Amino acid sequence: MSQSEEGKRDSGRIVVEDAGGTRPFMRGILIHSLLSQGLSFEDAYAVANEVRDALRGRTVSREALGAAVAGIVKESGLEPDPTALAPLTPEIAVTHDDDATPFSKGILSQSLLAAAVEPAEAWEVARSIEERLVREGRRVVERRELRRLAYEALEGADRKRAALRYLAWRRFQEPERPVLILLGGAPGVGKTSLALEVAHRLGIGRVMSTDAIRQVMRIMLSPDLMPAIHASSYAAWTAEGFDPTPGADPVVEAFTDQASAVAVGVKALLDRAVEENASMVLDGVSLLPGRLDLDAYRERAYVVFLMVATFDSDAFKSRFKRRAKGEKARTPHRYIENLDAIVRIQEYILELAETHDVPIVENLSFDRSVLSIIRQVTETLAKLEVTDGVDPL
Repeated sequence: MSQSEEGKRDSGRIVVEDAGGTRPFMRGILIHSLLSQGLSFEDAYAVANEVRDALRGRTVSREALGAAVAGIVKESGLEPDPTALAPLTPEIAVTHDDDATPFSKGILSQSLLAAAVEPAEAWEVARSIEERLVREGRRVVERRELRRLAYEALEGADRKRAALRYLAWRRFQEPERPVLILLGGAPGVGKTSLALEVAHRLGIGRVMSTDAIRQVMRIMLSPDLMPAIHASSYAAWTAEGFDPTPGADPVVEAFTDQASAVAVGVKALLDRAVEENASMVLDGVSLLPGRLDLDAYRERAYVVFLMVATFDSDAFKSRFKRRAKGEKARTPHRYIENLDAIVRIQEYILELAETHDVPIVENLSFDRSVLSIIRQVTETLAKLEVTDGVDPL
């Protein structure tokens, strides 16, 4: 026995050999593997400890390690699923062109969320596809085939429209032009929370808000130069220097002045996203239908503009209280005291939306609103004529 081998044995270290070389046995990885197959943490921890004690100081093959784990699990009477040791068997590779990545239920279920299905249903579809591939002994699946399997699984579950939405979004995963989703609405309707969740489910990494644009402008422009941006949207009419037009609603007029100023920054964000071909979700009270030149992006991006609304004053108040818990500088009473101004701003925004045919999502339930927005986004994209004749898979 060589000196190095004696050192390994003396240290009690377990070395695992496979076609790719050698690696140290990692108890944490084994625990995670067993947890993912439904074992409790206590059971997974106990099995991993037994495996470590049984193989301490040895060099074993990947297959021998898998057999040892299977034997200990069986002796413990845990009876795991036959795929419980999947991480210790050859992985399923997803291929595309000259690239290959490991199959992941998490990644597949994430992509299925774009079909506007519930996360639990998306996970179940991904799990069923994995079971099918394992049952068929597949070790390689081409990405187009995997998408076709996902489509067929949704369609087979009587979710024809969901299946079509899935294909529509997959078509835009590597677009020649970016997808720009704009969510407008009055303060307190839940735009930002919806924007974050929609971006997550669609796999869009860039999420911005017009509030950030306004804050940057406040630093650059003094109150004397542009008073409208140095107040909240519902209180811009109280800013020093604001001169209302006789007969006009001062709340709405000051708000539109502020939105017009912020629109300069909105254009900069949209231009940058187009330049970098990066899809983005942008939310904000300053996104006004008819006040943004979205036609300028018609040939360079896919733009989906939606309005979020809340018509229940109690829902407004509860959101203000939740927001205050997460953002200590925002006290709920400040919003509640200005609820009348906020409602007037919402009425004005919704009139613009009606005039300019911008769809309105009433945010009664967060989960249902997320699904509604995703449905409108994917179905709008599916109708675009530029996709005609293109294989969606």
